[in-house]
Amino acid sequence: MPLPIERAHPSQVDALCAIEREALQLFRGHPAWTSYAAVSIPPELLRQGIDRGLVWVALDDDGAPAGFVWLDSESHGSDAIGIAEIDVRPRHGRRGIGAALLEHACAWAREAGYRRVDLGTLADVPWNAPFYARHGFAAVDKNDPAFAFARKRDRENGFPDHLRVFMSRSLPASGDDDWTVWPAPAKLNLFLRIVGRLPDGYHELQTVFRLLDWGDEIRLRRRADGEVRRLGEAPGVPESSDLMVRAAQLLQRHGGVSAGVDIALDKRIPMGGGLGGGSSDAATVLVALNHLWRLDLNVDGLAELGRELGADVPVFVRGRSAWAEGVGEQLTPISLPRRHYVVLDPHDPVPTGALFQAAELTRNAPRATISSFVSGETTENAFAPVVRTRHPRVAAALDWLGGFGQARLSGSGGCVFLETRNFDRAAAIAARCPATFTARVVAGVEVSPLQDALARHGGANRTT
Repeated sequence: MPLPIERAHPSQVDALCAIEREALQLFRGHPAWTSYAAVSIPPELLRQGIDRGLVWVALDDDGAPAGFVWLDSESHGSDAIGIAEIDVRPRHGRRGIGAALLEHACAWAREAGYRRVDLGTLADVPWNAPFYARHGFAAVDKNDPAFAFARKRDRENGFPDHLRVFMSRSLPASGDDDWTVWPAPAKLNLFLRIVGRLPDGYHELQTVFRLLDWGDEIRLRRRADGEVRRLGEAPGVPESSDLMVRAAQLLQRHGGVSAGVDIALDKRIPMGGGLGGGSSDAATVLVALNHLWRLDLNVDGLAELGRELGADVPVFVRGRSAWAEGVGEQLTPISLPRRHYVVLDPHDPVPTGALFQAAELTRNAPRATISSFVSGETTENAFAPVVRTRHPRVAAALDWLGGFGQARLSGSGGCVFLETRNFDRAAAIAARCPATFTARVVAGVEVSPLQDALARHGGANRTT
């Protein structure tokens, strides 16, 4: 009976690294052994892959990992994804676990819109190239630019180039009735000021939205009967008020659509964390269904629909980090330098409505300018003093993270973050996170992962 396969959890990092070390012993005596023995999986990179939902594990009868597969999109083209690692514990060998993991990863890649899966392996080892060949992979020219990064890494690690073969497997496009996978990225507010009240009573804000390379994952499947169904429960969120469901129904009405959709959510962004999870989920549903239902609405039309669902939805629809004013809907794209962030979840959801009603909230701050933000002068968050007073766990998270630099609150909280210039610095800080919090290392992106996914699915050019 096949072993169950599920998404890996950060708590499994050590177990997966141990599997890789055990599997490595099978190469003793091979000419590549010296190179393999000198290199092991960096746990911090594996953890990042797990956080992004790119690692799956096969679990044995005791619920312990028996093998895993790890996909890597960093060094490949926009329409391809790579196999970073696939290992099975030797005592579980010859049970079809590796094949099941490989097929599971390829199935997800197809649903995510990728057209090709790439890998580098050894030509003369039975469980390497011959194994992959049986599963639809074919050897390709290793001089293809798509493999330049992998070959460079091989050289740095002393791996003999003549032993390496690169292989690819083509993936068919998803059909109309198939599941498709779409990202719903999180955001950070790099600063947030309240500068007044608008005539309708809403608070007038200034902020910078920074889109991230990490967030929720939404799966969608067209229905012919016109129903919009959410599969699975969302604690505290009835289906009728779920922003994903409301987004689908709003688009349905606006476009006069007779089709429906099944919606499944892999929730990673903490609720009440100030990272925009609900708004991003709604935006992803709008953008993805505009493609799947073939409505061809332009981005301005979709953003205007998104505004009916929430002030933060338009920035996710447009898919660019932005300077924002008004209630957050007046957006000016802004180019930001490449940065990594330690994002800390203190597990203390903060209700936004209560903060806006707080008597001590500063509502008349002077207006900031883009130049004052770029110079580093403008970094404060108007909600931070209120949240500190009312949410001690968030205050403790700010204090701990502040020991490494300028810790800031995102949105109305309760997640806090610290900006760093490189991944290694962020990973080193995250590794020291107290057990009472959860730390993630994320990166700011120029273009939203949602826009990349739309391009893969054939919905638009990435630069739209």
